[in-house]
Amino acid sequence: MTAVENVPAPAPAFVHIEGVRGGPPRSTVLRPDRWWVQPALVVLGLTAFIAYTIWTIVRDGNFYAGNVGRDYLSPFYSPCLTSVCAKNGYVWGDWSWWRTSPAILAVIIPGAFRSTCYYYRKSYYRSFWLSPPACAVADAGSTRSGGVRSRYSGETRFPLILQNVHRYSWYLVLVISGILTWDAIASFRFPGGIGVGLGTIVFVLNAVFIWSYTLGCHSCRHLCGGNQDRFSEAPVRHWLWKNVFSALNEHHQLWAWVSMIWIAFTDFYVWLVASGTIHDPKLF
Repeated sequence: MTAVENVPAPAPAFVHIEGVRGGPPRSTVLRPDRWWVQPALVVLGLTAFIAYTIWTIVRDGNFYAGNVGRDYLSPFYSPCLTSVCAKNGYVWGDWSWWRTSPAILAVIIPGAFRSTCYYYRKSYYRSFWLSPPACAVADAGSTRSGGVRSRYSGETRFPLILQNVHRYSWYLVLVISGILTWDAIASFRFPGGIGVGLGTIVFVLNAVFIWSYTLGCHSCRHLCGGNQDRFSEAPVRHWLWKNVFSALNEHHQLWAWVSMIWIAFTDFYVWLVASGTIHDPKLF
């Protein structure tokens, strides 16, 4: 028997909206394992991505490799909002009042989608807010744990009520995924014809990972099969629900991290090529 099994289980804690937060105090944590490792790694990973995103927005340059004969556009700056994808300090070539990085506009929709994603909610609720940090570990907001969030309101109040935009942002992010797919297709264009470079592979993988994350979304899975009472009446939808959307949803956490990391890597690769730091080799 483990140490956890030898300790009497605490009384069950019921959750009620607007009710007092329950659960035992932090001093009675029963888990002997290193439960804090996962939330700590999530904090490091999400913080690193946010910091990189801020850097790539602020740098506002070398996001398109057209100057070196490559049709590579950073996913942080896609769709291309500047005139011929060059740094002009404004978007669409005639917004003279816009003197800020166009990436700020380009990341609004995917940013809203990811920040309200069910998986990411769990990640930053547990890691940044410790609410709760892990299974069988007390909520840091409980007054019994020394916290100040004495009552549980779920996602019924501002700002958490804004999480409901997730199902709507999914429709918009489908368009963004399509645009990133077009960027992957455009990466096959080389001076004088069609070719494949190392960057082409980077962009194709980026599109694959983006679609794997987008189609594995819980909203997408529900849209396909969640409102169907009898799958026998919709065999095509059932097949898609079971073999595509549910299969991707089963690994939604994996696709969330892989696609997020690869977006940053794709942008970094474009920056290296566009700035002349490295040469993008043409494979064939």
